[in-house]
Amino acid sequence: MNTGRGRSKTEPESKRNKAVGLRQPVANHMHSRAAPLNVGAIMRLLRPGQWVKNAFVCAGVLFGGQLHNAPLLFTVALTFAAFSLMGSSVYALNDYLDRESDREHPTKRYRPLANGTVTVVQGFAAAIMCFGLSVVAAWFADPRVLIIVLLYLAINVAYSLRLKHQPVVDVFCISSGFMLRILAGTWGIRIPPSGWLILTGMFITLFLGFAKRRAEWTDAAGTHSRRPVLELYSRELLDTFLSIAATGTVLSYGLYTLDPQTIALHHTDKLIYTLPFVLFGLFRYLFLLHSHKKGENPSADVFTDRQILICGASFAGCALWLLNR
Repeated sequence: MNTGRGRSKTEPESKRNKAVGLRQPVANHMHSRAAPLNVGAIMRLLRPGQWVKNAFVCAGVLFGGQLHNAPLLFTVALTFAAFSLMGSSVYALNDYLDRESDREHPTKRYRPLANGTVTVVQGFAAAIMCFGLSVVAAWFADPRVLIIVLLYLAINVAYSLRLKHQPVVDVFCISSGFMLRILAGTWGIRIPPSGWLILTGMFITLFLGFAKRRAEWTDAAGTHSRRPVLELYSRELLDTFLSIAATGTVLSYGLYTLDPQTIALHHTDKLIYTLPFVLFGLFRYLFLLHSHKKGENPSADVFTDRQILICGASFAGCALWLLNR
């Protein structure tokens, strides 16, 4: 009888233990989904420091003689916001896709999705919010801008899923993002784009893209976690691409300044005097790439090097003076 009673007490207890065991993983899962929101980590995921790249949308008002057009400047600000927010959603998607490989990288392992400071649910929520706000800003800027921003998203999704593993195509995808910014800041907001200016933008963004690949290729610390596409490049090939892109940048910008349409638009043939600043900026960036192992993060490199900052400010000041005198 005692044995029977012992079983009757033990069986419910074992069932309770089993039920607790079944509920425990679910509870842990719900706890991970309900992790506290880390605003700082969310901001790192969205990379607002990279928004400076969207200054390319200002090319149209700067070189199109529209700096005094207040409504158009507001449209440019909306275009800037649209690209910034869409870019942030793309960064979140890319970090989600690369989170496993990022955990093996010496520096990328500190990214919010890789180290767990931002959950996947939180990351997707932030990306969706940025996407929605970007679409709204682009629509209010101009329907053309919305088309360009959605094309930018499509190219970046294709890049994240497959094209980043294809040599040369990967850098052209990066370059296309900058080209679309220039196009949005000209054709997108009803400013006729200059062919030479578009070519200049293409060459300089190809230059920055191949410089980034060159820096990654020579990064000895990251050799064990090198991008797969880097195995298909060589140092000599990347240096050749850089030479072509730098030459194209100088020639296309020089021809833009001497183009009769440019001279007629700005009522000056003196823009050629801004060319030395372009040359110095390219040479300085190549110096940093080869001598200081820079180039992996163009935004940081440009805004942390004093000589490039002085060169950029001098170029902008000289151009504004020539365009408005």
